Amino acid sequence: MAVRVLPPPSWWYLLPLLLVASVHSYGGYGGLRVGFYKESCPDAEAIVRKVVAKAIAKDPTASAPMLRLHFHDCFVRGCEGSVLINSTKGKEAEKDAKPNHTLDAFDVIDEIKEQLEKKCPGTVSCADILAIAARDAVSLATKLVTEGGWSKNGNLYEVETGRRDGRASSAKEAVTNLPDSFDGIRKLTKRFASKGLSLKDLAVLSGAHAIGESHCPSIAKRLRNFTAHHNTDPTLDATYGAKLRQQCRRSEDNTTELEMVPGSSTTFDTAYYRLVVQRKALFHSDEALLRNDETRRLVLDYLRSEKSFLQDFGVSMVNMGRVGVLTGSKGEIRRRCAVVN
Repeated sequence: MAVRVLPPPSWWYLLPLLLVASVHSYGGYGGLRVGFYKESCPDAEAIVRKVVAKAIAKDPTASAPMLRLHFHDCFVRGCEGSVLINSTKGKEAEKDAKPNHTLDAFDVIDEIKEQLEKKCPGTVSCADILAIAARDAVSLATKLVTEGGWSKNGNLYEVETGRRDGRASSAKEAVTNLPDSFDGIRKLTKRFASKGLSLKDLAVLSGAHAIGESHCPSIAKRLRNFTAHHNTDPTLDATYGAKLRQQCRRSEDNTTELEMVPGSSTTFDTAYYRLVVQRKALFHSDEALLRNDETRRLVLDYLRSEKSFLQDFGVSMVNMGRVGVLTGSKGEIRRRCAVVN
């Protein structure tokens, strides 16, 4: 695929100020730290892990929805649990915004919260539950972790905790802030930069598309009437595009499940990057990684070293988990994740 080198975006000078995290950093950030509940609720992470493991044992595809919930939370108002709040009369919440119509695993989060409230009432935030559950879900989907080749405690990375929950949720803000599957590299870099995330974070976190499924509306524009000059997105492999058109005969079909990585949608590895290079990744935003020198280099690097990808993924997840957090006396600890206190 031809790659056009773009000029540095206008926010390039901000890169030295971007957040830097270490997956093993215990120093914390802005009130967050690894082991925040060590004294107040020592079993918190074990309880989350147990419920997540049970959900994945029952349905191996459950790992991606839990990871996705954390992403969609952090990109709107920050990582403060607003994606979990129910709509009320006159106030449409994030979960009911069009980009979130296919979000799932709310029942898993509710079960975790119920068990934590019994064990440690009013202590563990819903925002932290999302962060821990995402880490556990992706860890359980990673062979290098589950087969003992990564960490002794079964974690792909350590999660900083200490977040508190927000009290508001807006569908309009979700539409404005969430990355779109049709975004190009310019828009993606701007969206990530607005959250203090770098080009490297963009390339690494896109690797989350190694697991899970999507639906026809998310790729409909790539398949038909892409532009006035191209019926199909010319960056999509023609043979794969024809196959997808057969699967998505109706653009609005929200029931047909499309594996992000066909045949490997429950295993977290670097197969996604192979599809990007082959022009067989589902989203236009995936192909966009080849339109910038740095992100393209990272795609090729991760194809050569899965361990490098997994290590960098942990760092970028910590970076993302710091976006817009509420700590200290800000926000609240919700008793129920779907309802503010």
